[in-house]
Amino acid sequence: MSRLSTDDLLRLSLGTFAGHRLRTALSMLGIAIGVSAVILLTSLGEGARRYMVEEFSQFGTNLLQIQPGKTETHGVPSSLFGSNQKLTIDDAEALTRAPVLQAVVPIAIGQARVEGNGRGRSVMVYGTTDRFPEVIKAAIAMGEFLPAGDPRRGGSVAVIGPKLKQELFGEANALGQSVRIAGSRLRVIGVMAPKGQVLGMDLDDTAYIPVATAMRIFNLEELQEIHVMFAHDGLTEAAIEAARKILIERHRGEEDFTIVSQSEMLAVFGRVMDVITLGIAVIAAISLLVGSIGIFTMMWISVGERVGEVGLMRALGATGTQVRDLFLVEAILLTTVGGLAGLAFGGLVVLLVRWIWPELPATAPTAYVVASLVVSVVAGLFSGVGPARRAARLEPVEALRAE
Repeated sequence: MSRLSTDDLLRLSLGTFAGHRLRTALSMLGIAIGVSAVILLTSLGEGARRYMVEEFSQFGTNLLQIQPGKTETHGVPSSLFGSNQKLTIDDAEALTRAPVLQAVVPIAIGQARVEGNGRGRSVMVYGTTDRFPEVIKAAIAMGEFLPAGDPRRGGSVAVIGPKLKQELFGEANALGQSVRIAGSRLRVIGVMAPKGQVLGMDLDDTAYIPVATAMRIFNLEELQEIHVMFAHDGLTEAAIEAARKILIERHRGEEDFTIVSQSEMLAVFGRVMDVITLGIAVIAAISLLVGSIGIFTMMWISVGERVGEVGLMRALGATGTQVRDLFLVEAILLTTVGGLAGLAFGGLVVLLVRWIWPELPATAPTAYVVASLVVSVVAGLFSGVGPARRAARLEPVEALRAE
């Protein structure tokens, strides 16, 4: 018998598949499920990573967040156990003296009922200053934002988000109208342009008031955060050092605060999501292992069922190597087709997910797509080696006698 060409091996393998359709379909199904699981889960992980990066990036990478309490090794701010020094409006004012820091915004946050025009709703209320829109890259739709001036003095004015404006005043003009926030009467001087949700917080359904007023209304003794903006992310280290030096001097030599840069937050989050995506891929790859075990079992049974066929091939002059190659090609073909089917199904599910949740940019990482297909082919190779060697060792006479 002459050497079998690749076309011959493929034709014989396809003939075998056609004769055992159910077994072939079940064998491919295990690999297809494994590949589709890898594609789907890694796509969701990558989509979550991109979504979070986009959420953070819309504020830019030239920002610092200063929080009370020093974050220790285990990531717990010491302020949870009591901090000797709190962040104050005076701290924020001191930071404005650093030339590298372009804008400093103290933040005091609380939740309160906002009432106006006979209606009311409970929303997040931000106590801040006039530089807040510049820092978070927000715009004013009507009127103006909080006036500039000494942040310690406060004021009886408020700026409301577009959703809150619509709920309270409908299509009527809200400028100049009075609202009550936690019982304090304030005059609306501006309405923000739509900003949407950021990390689950609806910035359109909020109110903004002077930081000193917020601290009085909510009975706060300290700021929750101080936001700092500088020119560009190339100045991150200089901005951190300048802010750290000023606050340490004001806090009697203690670094009882935490400074986090936006670029650092993005980098840390990116690394965390990379690890999570890799872990998800490993878990999903277990399905490929299970599928390859199924291929091995099916091929091993197939060898036992096709003893007569192998004996006839050997009697016609086929060598053990040719018999081995035939079974190897069958195993590899099974896993390759199964892998491609799984890839197609996983891709369709990802498209469906993006259609249902367009805000989640689910995309299969190319590296994992290629890796899943390669692994499926390798799984076919290894799962077919044992059965192929078993078939190759069959003696022609014994095989025909067994048949």
